[in-house]
This record gives sequence, structure tokens and C-alpha cells, in this order.
Amino acid sequence: MKFRYAMVCSSNQNRSMEAHFLLKKQGFDVSSYGTGAHVKLPGPSLREPNVYDFGTPYKHMLDDLRRKDPELYKRNGILPMLKRNSGVKLAPQRWQENAADGSFDVVFTFEEKVFDMVVEDLHNRNHVLMKTVLIVNLEVKDNHEEAAVGARLTADLCQEIEAAESWEESIDDIVAGFEKQHRRKLLYSISFY
Repeated sequence: MKFRYAMVCSSNQNRSMEAHFLLKKQGFDVSSYGTGAHVKLPGPSLREPNVYDFGTPYKHMLDDLRRKDPELYKRNGILPMLKRNSGVKLAPQRWQENAADGSFDVVFTFEEKVFDMVVEDLHNRNHVLMKTVLIVNLEVKDNHEEAAVGARLTADLCQEIEAAESWEESIDDIVAGFEKQHRRKLLYSISFY
């Protein structure tokens, strides 16, 4: 694969990790991140989420939720998700703290608010390398079924980008073809590191 990819959602749990898992399995050079202040997972009610700091190992979250209510978190898919995540990497990482990971060629976000945060963050960084980066938003609802669909669509789009002679010259055609085929609107921006 020619490019380095970053998958970004809010908590680095569901959408970005499903895409990270699939792309890694397909041989892509991929990392994943969240942009939120904390990692939030559903709790017993909407007003009682489980909140963790970025960097808390997925295994710790898994053990914590197993202690709290194993039936609830198995039924709502959180335990299997955390188990998958712990097989991909140690812990959720925050996008805004990823400078040590190096630069990426393509960044995928799965929510417009996250897209805006990534674009703003890249704009505010020191542009030492002046390296071009493509940021693409594919809107994906934050549930397990939609995350799986979003990951497959992201993998398809990554294949298209990889196949292009120069994504900079063909991104408009790649996006138009994707939108027509999948009936999903993409938002994208080109920025610099």
C-alpha cells in the first residue's frame, strides 16, 4: 500500500476501530483516533455513560464493564466491541495528541463535527513538512451495524485512492464515482502538515 491512513471518530471505539480493524486485516498502514475530551461508552441510561480517559487500555474497560453489568454490555454489543478493539491496539488514542505518530496521507472521519475538528487541528499545527493530506468525512451513525457498513465503504474508497495515479488529480472523480455508486455524500478537504 502506498499511503498511511488515519481513522477518526469521537471516542476511538466503534466507527474508527471497525474501520481500523478491517483495513489492518486488508494490509493497509492504518491508525485510529478519537477527538473527544474523554472516551464515552453507553451506560445503564443516557445520563449515566461510562467515561474513561484516552489511553485507558481497552482490556481495562472490558474488565470494568464485565464487573458492572456483563449482561447489559454483552447485549448492547459493548463487550464484543472492546474485545475486538483490544485485538487491534492497546488503548484509544486522541487525535490532538498524535504528533509523535508521524504524518498521514489520508484521514477518514465518520461525523462532520469530527471532520471539522481534524481540519482545524491540522490548520493549527506547525506546517514543517508541507505535506499534503486528504481529509474525507463519511457520515456514519454510531451503532455497530452502521460502523460495519461504514468500514466496508471506507475500505472501498481506500482501494480507489490507492489505485489512482495521483489522488490529488483524481479526487474529484473518485468522490463523484463513490457518491453515485453508494448514494452517500462525502465531505473532503485537502490540508497540509
